[in-house]
Amino acid sequence: MDRQEIIKKTELFVRETLSKDGTGHDWWHIHRVRNLAKRIAHHEEADIFIVELAALLHDIGDYKFFQGDEEAGAVKVEEWLSSLEISPSLIDKIVKITSQISFMHTLPDKSKGRSKKNSAIPTLSKELMAVTDADRLDAMGAIGIARAFTYGGFFNRPIYDPNIKPSKFITKEEYKTTEAPSINHFYEKLIKLKDMMYTKLGRKMAKRRHRFFKSLLKTIF
Repeated sequence: MDRQEIIKKTELFVRETLSKDGTGHDWWHIHRVRNLAKRIAHHEEADIFIVELAALLHDIGDYKFFQGDEEAGAVKVEEWLSSLEISPSLIDKIVKITSQISFMHTLPDKSKGRSKKNSAIPTLSKELMAVTDADRLDAMGAIGIARAFTYGGFFNRPIYDPNIKPSKFITKEEYKTTEAPSINHFYEKLIKLKDMMYTKLGRKMAKRRHRFFKSLLKTIF
């Protein structure tokens, strides 16, 4: 099976799998991330094939929709790629990317205390950086605002509650289980993304999108 056919089959698989998503992690999120990731990958001279497959599959089996199971995604990605008879070494590269890009992995582990970060440090390949930056960019700007409130609405979270303050030092476990208002998510994650970009192009694009966040928060408070 050639690479174009692999991409086409994977696109169809992802579209069908996420066709009924109402959280902001739908096919069009994947589509935007793929395009952004490919654009960044060209600047970084990364492997476009790996980047495109990882971008397409990065939300398959997301722990948020599998009762917090962080291994679900890796299992589903590996099963799908194995069905395409892709080499084990290539599967391993793609699974590593899709398993490492979540913002959650940057947070401190509760069991180790708030002052310590997770000990597992991902290997920062060009492909990982391209897909991670692309996924973070789609959580920013106007589309990021829309997705944040879409996600909160799907889970019946209030938009804002002044009695529930954002966590200044949110842990991995708190992030996974939070039911806080959507506005809190801006302080706990979204406004931090600008300074977490890996690539030069990602940083450039993040600056403009970040300004949307600042404008929104100014109009609310």
